[in-house]
Amino acid sequence: MYRLRAAAAAAAAALLLTLTACGNDGSGPGGDGRDSIEIGALSIVDTAPVHLARSLGFFAEQGIDAKITTVQGGAYSSSGVVSGQFDFGFSNTTTLLTAREQGLPLKAVANGVASTGRAGPGKDYSAVLVPKGSAIKSAKDLPGHKIAVNQLKNIGDTTIRAAVRRAGGDPEKLEFTEIPLPDMPAALAAGRVDAIWTVEPFQTQAIDQGAHEVCWPFAEATDDLTVAMYFTSEKLLREKPDLVKRFTAAVNQALAHARTHPEAVREELGKYTKIPPAVIRRIVLPKWPTEINRPSVQAIADFARKDGVLSRPADVGALLP
Repeated sequence: MYRLRAAAAAAAAALLLTLTACGNDGSGPGGDGRDSIEIGALSIVDTAPVHLARSLGFFAEQGIDAKITTVQGGAYSSSGVVSGQFDFGFSNTTTLLTAREQGLPLKAVANGVASTGRAGPGKDYSAVLVPKGSAIKSAKDLPGHKIAVNQLKNIGDTTIRAAVRRAGGDPEKLEFTEIPLPDMPAALAAGRVDAIWTVEPFQTQAIDQGAHEVCWPFAEATDDLTVAMYFTSEKLLREKPDLVKRFTAAVNQALAHARTHPEAVREELGKYTKIPPAVIRRIVLPKWPTEINRPSVQAIADFARKDGVLSRPADVGALLP
């Protein structure tokens, strides 16, 4: 979900900004009078609703022909939206806050995905896992151990620090190392790290290999965390507010459908991801509320500032709708 560094996103966006004037001007009418848009999104569990919005016709009902382009990280979405390559993107909260601090003119337009808000085995779709026999039993035990995250100074280590702090541990003694999500179960099994922070489906795959959960940072850091959001550029929002409104309406309809039809989510995952069917049936699904939890976004901003991920207090209102 979150592999590229936000700093790399800023560098890419700075270059792409110089191309914006002669690049794609955003959405445009298709041959049937519909608005054609392109969305940059990762092919992960989190983005199931936007795929449902297309496959179930929610975009079509709003007069939109949507193309979903797979990106390798939220930073690609950010730079692509700024340049006009994409009309909309999907990225996690920390990446978007960092992008705003770096001057990228991005604006959230819809909720993306949220923690279930429940800590405990099998209760949330993101967890810290350890091997069998580990001395680590909870967030408070994590300091002094090497923990894998997929991207340093992002939502993984930010929420882990917050969970450790909340449990009475010392977050300054945490040691993080960067490992791609698909490689984490093997790294843990080989003893290269003491713990891994991961999300579904890698969480279930690690458990299948003998790991077990000891901490649920998304749920333990703050209540009902908004993990990621759909966003656009301030330029598109200014020039085509009706299109943005219709995009948001279609996504909200899909979020509500995903929340009430988990079987439809699992079926959709089989279409756009490479997750094995046996794993799809067993993964813990996140929540997909239609509302962005503003206090949770502010909490992430405060955590990121405390940990040095942000260099100054974030203007959360500038990011949120």
